[in-house]
Amino acid sequence: MSFSGEVKEELSRQFHKSRHCQIAEIAAILSFTGKLEEYKEGKQLSVYTENISLARKYFILMRKTFHASVSIAVRQNVYLHKSRIFVISLKEPEEVRRVLQAVKWENEQGENIRGSGLANGLLVQNSCCRRAFIRGAFLSAGSMSDPEKSYHFEIVCTGEERARQLQELINAFEMDAKIVKRKKNHVVYLKEGAQIVDMLNIMEAHVALLNLENVRILKEMRNSVNRQVNCETANINKTVSAAVKQVEDINYIKSQRGLESLPDNLREIALLRLQYPQAALKELGMFLDPPVGKSGVNHRLRRLCMMADELREAKKR
Repeated sequence: MSFSGEVKEELSRQFHKSRHCQIAEIAAILSFTGKLEEYKEGKQLSVYTENISLARKYFILMRKTFHASVSIAVRQNVYLHKSRIFVISLKEPEEVRRVLQAVKWENEQGENIRGSGLANGLLVQNSCCRRAFIRGAFLSAGSMSDPEKSYHFEIVCTGEERARQLQELINAFEMDAKIVKRKKNHVVYLKEGAQIVDMLNIMEAHVALLNLENVRILKEMRNSVNRQVNCETANINKTVSAAVKQVEDINYIKSQRGLESLPDNLREIALLRLQYPQAALKELGMFLDPPVGKSGVNHRLRRLCMMADELREAKKR
């Protein structure tokens, strides 16, 4: 099962004790996957989904919250023969009426009061209800990438206004959700690992949160080790390149003038560099009597480099 599937499986087994939160989650599921269908016998409220976790959650929520006589059927997707569609339906007129009034799709007179947004503001006034609504939205139309590969959380909305409302609900928890248009839909998304951890906490997916944190810690450790290795490798390459250049310059001076022509301090460091071509500057300084610090050794070698360059320039003339 994918990481996204694991999160949904965990969320599908969580049921808030408060009825108003249960209604907010039902409202979210209906907003994304629900259909109010008209028949001669009356109205039928149905949810269509390929996700068994969502089907189970909605079925149990309707039973717990409204004691509704919902039925569930499984259909084969005509276009994708291997895919199943779960249809959870409510047909009893009085029960349909109670649900529609509870989720603010109809008023007491049976008139349609459903707006173009995702939910009536009265349903998501409380922080706990906003959490429940976001949870239902993710179960219905959300997905997450595998954190081993990348950090990405998204919920797909049909319409910019609906996406804006969902963005506001998420950002009410001090998040920084963004919106991008993808074909005919608008996608509300997060891309920072820390914010996705917070989002799992908001939806109360605590097991998934711990798993994601473990992945983040391991990735950060690997990245830290890689940075250190790269830094050390770069330093080694720099040191080796400098040492090779120093040996070349000393040998050039030796071939042109002889090392005997050098002042004692320069001749001493030149002989040590030829003897220990891979030694660090600090090590070379320890071989001197008296010992010389790293900056002192570097200064002497730079003078030798300048002398070699001057000899090369003089030879060109």
